[in-house]
Amino acid sequence: MQTFRSFAPHNVFACVASLLITATPALHAQTPKTYDCVRAEKPLVIDGKLDDPAWQKAAWTDDFVDIEGDAKPRPRFRTRTRLLWDDDYLYIGAELEEPEIKATLTQHDSVIFHDNDFEVFLKPPTNTSGYFEFEINALNTSWDLYLNKPYREGGKADNSWDIPGLKTAVALNGTLNNPNDKDHSWTVEIAIPWTAFRSRLPVERPKPGTEWRVNFSRVEWKAGQPKEDNWVWSPQGVVNMHIPDKWGYVRFR
Repeated sequence: MQTFRSFAPHNVFACVASLLITATPALHAQTPKTYDCVRAEKPLVIDGKLDDPAWQKAAWTDDFVDIEGDAKPRPRFRTRTRLLWDDDYLYIGAELEEPEIKATLTQHDSVIFHDNDFEVFLKPPTNTSGYFEFEINALNTSWDLYLNKPYREGGKADNSWDIPGLKTAVALNGTLNNPNDKDHSWTVEIAIPWTAFRSRLPVERPKPGTEWRVNFSRVEWKAGQPKEDNWVWSPQGVVNMHIPDKWGYVRFR
């Protein structure tokens, strides 16, 4: 089952998922994770390598778990994320352990989770139901979209939202699309301008103490397996990323 991200057919499945969530909330209770995001003293160089000295001040998140939480086995490969911020950008760095790095999609706004990918979900404190999604693969191909509300509430994906001023880079600790050797990992570096959100929501740059709802996801396909694995920072309790109330909290310091 897909994770009901932003592909039109998922809307039907999202409705089914919402019924299951309503019917059995006690079975899937999860405590949202929290993360303190500290300020960077100067702008980062976005090269995908996560070796900028500023990253040393940013703690890693907990390792990702299955989207359903403790009900499922631990992920086969480690995934973790770290964040920074300054006056202009939200910085996101991710490290994805991967013995076989592969990706095929090269066109912007492709359905990136058809490849193995890394995903970001952001809900600023605007007192509205809207939120933002970003996906990227090992080829540095990305998909950015805005949702006015979750699919289970009749929300619609707006693929026309592109992140102006976005900076991304991917670094490979291995070789791409070569099954004849063993890789180690790939890393992602993302810089999203605070101004990028304003075409859809009245988002202000955070101040110390500001809190956003955030989650991170990794889609991993296994050969011979018809369904993907979904590994996340803050578990959802169900296979559905589009429940912002179950996301974690990022606190700006």
